[in-house]
Amino acid sequence: MTATAPAAEATVRKSSPGAARGPRRRTGRLRRAGLPYLLLLPALLLELLVHLVPMVIGIVMSFKELTQFYIRDWSTAPWAGLDNYTVSVDFDAPVGKALLHSFLVTVAFTVLSVGLCWLIGTAAAVFMQDTFRGRGLLRALFLVPYALPVYAAVITWVFMFQHDNGLVNHVLHDQLGLTGKPSFWLIGDNSFVALLTVSVWKGWPFAFLIVMAGLQNIPHELYEAAALDGAGMVQQFRRITLPSLRPVNQVLVLVLFLWTFNDFNTPYVLFGKSAPEAADLISVHIYQASFVTWNFGTGSAMSVLLLLFLLVVTGVHLALTSRGRRTAQ
Repeated sequence: MTATAPAAEATVRKSSPGAARGPRRRTGRLRRAGLPYLLLLPALLLELLVHLVPMVIGIVMSFKELTQFYIRDWSTAPWAGLDNYTVSVDFDAPVGKALLHSFLVTVAFTVLSVGLCWLIGTAAAVFMQDTFRGRGLLRALFLVPYALPVYAAVITWVFMFQHDNGLVNHVLHDQLGLTGKPSFWLIGDNSFVALLTVSVWKGWPFAFLIVMAGLQNIPHELYEAAALDGAGMVQQFRRITLPSLRPVNQVLVLVLFLWTFNDFNTPYVLFGKSAPEAADLISVHIYQASFVTWNFGTGSAMSVLLLLFLLVVTGVHLALTSRGRRTAQ
C-alpha cells in the first residue's frame, strides 16, 4: 500500500496536465492584461506632474493672499478664503469691471474667430473636392499658416501691421487708397481687427483640414442621385454636405472654441505684456493680474473661474450634441 501511493499520485498528475497549467495560464493572462496599464503608467505620471499637480496648486493659491511678499515661499501666505473670488466677480469695483470687460472682449473675439475659421475652412474644403490641376500644391499652400510656428508667424504680422512701413498700410492706403491716412493697427480700436485677422489666418487651415477629412466619408453616389433629381449645388450642400458633416463640425467647433478662448501666444506676441483695451483677452488679462501686478492669489482665482466657465460650456455642448444624436436616431 505504501509503495503504490506515490505511483498513483504520479499517474494522476500525468493524466491531468491541465491542473498544473491552470495557475500558469491565469498568471499569463494577468500579465497580458496588466501590460497595457504598465505601459501607460509613465504617461499618466507625466500627466499628473505636468497638468494636474499645477492645477491643484493653482486652486490652492486662489484661496491665499499671495503677493510678491510671499513669492519665495507661497505656502506661508495667509489664507484669504473666498476674498479673491469676491474681488474678481465684484463688477462694480475696478478689478471686477476690468475682468468683465476682458471676458466680453474674449467672447466677441472667440465667436467671430471660430465662425470665420469654420466658414473659410468649409468653403475651401468644398472647393478642393473637385479634381483640377495643381490641387495638391494648393492644399499644401493652404496648410502653411497652420504649419508655421506661432511666434514666427505672429512676429511677421507685427512687421506687416507697422504704422509707417508696414505692408498692410502700404496696400490699403498707398496702393488702394481705402483709408485717408495710415492706420495704427497695434494700438487703439483697430487692435481688435488686427488680432482677429491673425487668429483667423492661422486658425482656418485647421478647420479646412478637419472638414476636408470629413468630406471624404460622404459617398459620392449621394451627390449623383441628388443631381439626377434636379438638386443644385446649394441644395446639395444644405441637404447632404451639412447633415453629413454634423458630427465633425460639433467636435471642430468645440476644439476651436477652447483653443481660441484660451489663446495666449497670439495676443502676447502681437501686443506684448500690456494689450490694448480693445484687444484685452482674458488670457493676457490674467497674466497681467498675476505677473505684472504681482497679485498671484487674484490671478489664480481668475484662472479657476475661467476653468469653471470652460467646463460649463463644454458640458452644455456635449449634452446638446448627445441629445441631438439621440433625437436623430
